[in-house]
Amino acid sequence: MLVLSAVMWVYFNHVNRTLIEFEIHINKQAIYLSTYSEPPQFAIWLENPKNGRKKQIFVTNRVGIGDWEGKADVPSAIPHWVKVFRNSKTETDSEEVAVSGATPKDEYFRIDANVKAGSEWIVWLEVNLAGDYNEYYPQINRITHEEDEFACGQPALLYRADINAIKGNEYKPEIVAMSLWEAGKAHLTARDSTITSAHTVFDEINIRVVKPKFRLINLKKADNQKILKT
Repeated sequence: MLVLSAVMWVYFNHVNRTLIEFEIHINKQAIYLSTYSEPPQFAIWLENPKNGRKKQIFVTNRVGIGDWEGKADVPSAIPHWVKVFRNSKTETDSEEVAVSGATPKDEYFRIDANVKAGSEWIVWLEVNLAGDYNEYYPQINRITHEEDEFACGQPALLYRADINAIKGNEYKPEIVAMSLWEAGKAHLTARDSTITSAHTVFDEINIRVVKPKFRLINLKKADNQKILKT
């Protein structure tokens, strides 16, 4: 009876589960052409449009824990994420823990987020490729002779998509702003002609809403703990 109750609990919990899948193709040519040839730093999060609460989905390790190989923290890498999750009192959902991991080195990056079926979200994605210098964002300013201290190159770009978590829905986020760090503060500004290649770092971003397959053996640790408590 206990086992049956546990199975039924898992099944009905599964019925309301929906996954938002993210698939990103990283443009390796853009990386090779940058000064350091390192993969980009980026973060993905969700925002509830009704109450503004945030759910972190992923952030690269360097940004997430400040691992910059001996350098001081580099908020200029993805400034808006820093503003939202570090330097403000924004409300976050404690049940959703951000996945912090090494910057992907493969061409495709995939991750998913578990949300309630039919729920609405704003998807945010911020990305920066170090050393993607151009004439507007040079390594060394010809006039002031100042060096780009943190080697960020072109500013981070902020993508957005408004989604409804209904199975079968597909979305492609669009660039809505440049994300800048100036005078110790983050701010957003409209994308302009100074961006010459930063928008090609992710040359394909697909967001899909799917239903996960029902498998008892794939229960998350949290689910297992809940079953044991019943």
